[in-house]
Amino acid sequence: MVEKHAPEKMQANFKHIVRVANVDLPGEKSVLFALTKIKGIGLRFANAACTIAKVQKGAKIGNLPPEQVAALDKVVANPLAHGFPSWMVNRRKDYETGEDKHLLTGNLNFTQENDLKRLKKIKSFRGMRHIHGQPTRGQRTRSNFRRNKGKVVGVAKKKAAPAAGPKK
Repeated sequence: MVEKHAPEKMQANFKHIVRVANVDLPGEKSVLFALTKIKGIGLRFANAACTIAKVQKGAKIGNLPPEQVAALDKVVANPLAHGFPSWMVNRRKDYETGEDKHLLTGNLNFTQENDLKRLKKIKSFRGMRHIHGQPTRGQRTRSNFRRNKGKVVGVAKKKAAPAAGPKK
């Protein structure tokens, strides 16, 4: 009897943990989904990185030879140098340098915090919304974002008038 979904055979050089972009990735996951464990990389970016690095997307990342892992690492570290379009990176026209970048892990967190501090410091509209804990992109606030305001506000019913009895 042949199994329909036979698991991929573990090779002798299988690695349970693979390091890409200074992040430990689980070796039993496919390359496409393992790359999404890196902060700053989503499915589309991972798909493009696998295509450019010429790595099979469905292969287990623990079974990849070191050359392919190194190629993936280079593409993820500097995607613009390997042919990624500029619209696909997560930081276009950086505030300080004006160049397009793709930030990962700690650099991404650090840059986001600095951007928010800058907005708050110059007291821009978005900065003020961040200070007050309000949404910054135009959402309505009457029914959503209640954690900032308290419990749900309902409408109180009027007390029913006593039923009119027979007239005397």
